[in-house]
Amino acid sequence: MASKAVKTVAKAVSEYQYPWKEKLAQHKNELSKGVWGYWKLGAWTPLHISGRRRARLRKEVLLAGEDWPYDPERKEMRTKMKGHKCDRIAAERRANTAKLMEQMPEMLLAYKKRRWEKKMKEEDKNK
Repeated sequence: MASKAVKTVAKAVSEYQYPWKEKLAQHKNELSKGVWGYWKLGAWTPLHISGRRRARLRKEVLLAGEDWPYDPERKEMRTKMKGHKCDRIAAERRANTAKLMEQMPEMLLAYKKRRWEKKMKEEDKNK
């Protein structure tokens, strides 16, 4: 007799343990306003459902296989690698130096030509 009563109580508790559909319907307006709160007449208003209860409701809905549309949008992932700035700058400088070293012969010829033209102008001016 006692085991039959325990089974019926356990069955009743397991069927009605987390009535998430009713809770979701009750807090639907509040959840759609934002994750943490919202601005109302220039003042910040927190949600009337606590973060702990909101998280529990979200977990129940997701475990039941439903979707949860009230999460905030995710930010774009960082493309910049972490590390020390001096290491990144040093690598960029080495790459830039290698590129400039390839151009060095033309740069030297242009410098010599400019210097020679300047020398010729000074000689013409002195005559």
